[in-house]
Amino acid sequence: MILQQLSLINYKNLVQVELELSPKLNCFIGDNGMGKTNLLDAIYYLSFCKSHTNPVDSQIIRHHSDFCMLQGKYEFPDRSIEEIYCAIRRRQKKQFKRNKKEYERLSDHIGFIPLVMISPNDDELIVGGSNERRKFMDMVISQFDKNYMHALIRYNRALQQRNVLLKNEKEHIDVNLLEIWEEQLTDEGMFIFEKRKAFIDQFIPIFNRFYNLISRSNENVSLQYVSQLQDNDLHHLLKRNRQKDIVLGYTTVGIHRDDLEMLLDNFPIKKTGSQGQNKTFFVSMKLAQFHFLLETTKTKPLLLLDDIFDRLDGSRVEEIIKLVLENEFGQIFISDTNRKSLDKMLEKTAHTDYHIYSVKNGYISQITD
Repeated sequence: MILQQLSLINYKNLVQVELELSPKLNCFIGDNGMGKTNLLDAIYYLSFCKSHTNPVDSQIIRHHSDFCMLQGKYEFPDRSIEEIYCAIRRRQKKQFKRNKKEYERLSDHIGFIPLVMISPNDDELIVGGSNERRKFMDMVISQFDKNYMHALIRYNRALQQRNVLLKNEKEHIDVNLLEIWEEQLTDEGMFIFEKRKAFIDQFIPIFNRFYNLISRSNENVSLQYVSQLQDNDLHHLLKRNRQKDIVLGYTTVGIHRDDLEMLLDNFPIKKTGSQGQNKTFFVSMKLAQFHFLLETTKTKPLLLLDDIFDRLDGSRVEEIIKLVLENEFGQIFISDTNRKSLDKMLEKTAHTDYHIYSVKNGYISQITD
């Protein structure tokens, strides 16, 4: 799949952008704060109906503007052309359209344009809370499994309703209503648990392969899926913890408490890993995500690399470049502050089909030299 054309108006600091893109490699060079990350974020938005960095839609509209617009023209492996359009206006519901037809539900779009983005913010996978690691699992699985995504939506809705009941009706709680939400949590939660478990079992060997290739070492890394449902039925857990949950005012058991342990030599990497090892870890996870989606969907996802080469030694950078420029990967978008390091990268590839762009104060222009 290829993003052929990208049009933006008032997206964050990007005033107006019209790009004809290379089908292989697109590089965006500029100082920090100029708009490189915003450009990649706009491409991400067209895949996921939301920003990678800011969950509040009104805050992605350029200052002193009333709206922003994003539009992408995509070519699929069967040569079909699809146009995705999004308009966001202040204090109004955003419009998201495929070939000029508006989606009834934004969730129907997720997975249509598979994409993997790697950015410095991904270190939250390691140092952040368990929510970040659950989001990683959910994002990967939802891109190829609609049933999973809809189960997740139903689970979260039931969880919210149970929590409202626990918080607001402590003295006179409706047990029958509580049991209705618990039954739905059990049905959806067990389904989600099995899907996550199966995904991690398949994902681990792919991740290990990428980590070993990038690190050029025999470092022992591993992932472990941690869930209260490993040895327990969720319905039993909910009933057993009901009084505790009433006192606390929220649900203490379920798949919303799952985690993904990240280990280096059998110790948590966030406590023992160097900056380089941490970065290698999450870059390997994202490249493994790409490979997993490719194998599952039979479509090459777009790959976005946002300023990821900082704080990595030369050998690890070289291995990452070598990997992503293989034929397994399709269209790639790279942002960097250093033109010299980019030129060194391009020297190592036989690909002549690349575009280089300068990004300055929200304006983007192609460099032809």
